[in-house]
Amino acid sequence: MWRKKTVQAGILFWWFLTFSGALHAEELLVSAAMSLKNVFEEIAPVYEQQEPGVTIRCNFGSSGALEKQIEAGAPADIYASASRRFMDMLEKNGDVLSGSRRNFAENSMVLIVPRQNPAGIDGFQDLVLKGCKNIAIGNPGSVPAGRYAKEVLQHLSLYRSLNEKLVLGEHVRQVLDYVARGEVDAGIVYLTDAKIRSAAVTVVAAAPPQSHSRICYPAAVVSSSRFPKQAAAFLRFICEDPTAQKLFVKYGFCLRPAEKKGMN
Repeated sequence: MWRKKTVQAGILFWWFLTFSGALHAEELLVSAAMSLKNVFEEIAPVYEQQEPGVTIRCNFGSSGALEKQIEAGAPADIYASASRRFMDMLEKNGDVLSGSRRNFAENSMVLIVPRQNPAGIDGFQDLVLKGCKNIAIGNPGSVPAGRYAKEVLQHLSLYRSLNEKLVLGEHVRQVLDYVARGEVDAGIVYLTDAKIRSAAVTVVAAAPPQSHSRICYPAAVVSSSRFPKQAAAFLRFICEDPTAQKLFVKYGFCLRPAEKKGMN
């Protein structure tokens, strides 16, 4: 009888520890644009070391797909987008907390080719040559990098003539992989993505800054967040902490003063 009560007490104590631990566990889910993958994966453990009670878990994808997930009620504490347009949509619907939105980084677009460059592409104008048979860009409807790429090609009066050559990726990293594996002759990606695969791809041209919309990364706390205060603290960290800022620079992002919407 004594042994039975002891076992029952042990089970109850274990249940109490498990349940209370679950109540106090502060796991922040960050839904972030795929182009932020490498830098966020370095930032997360740095923040966790400073805040031992917080765990950062990231969900990476195209900004458009993540926006739709959050709009449909998928769990998330922070949304970090590569496009102001998708953030605007969530803000309009009340899916992010008012006043929590911050712009924290910028990017640029480049034309890349496989390392060996079999098609002999030296710039955007070479994309119309017969030797260039396929060009990868993100899907302009859901991938911000694809929308910026389309703007670049339209600005250079190339989009219509190249339309049949375009291979659309589900996110910018898929475009990068197509080029790195030599499955396409060229691709248009963020500078930051080209830098992380510099051994497999070559940047042959930078898109003129005026050829596309400003590539601004906004982030905000999701309205349904279980830990809004902790989410806001992590958001301040990526926007203002010197260590986080150095990591953004390391991966090729352009820093900008932390801003709130209305100061774009």
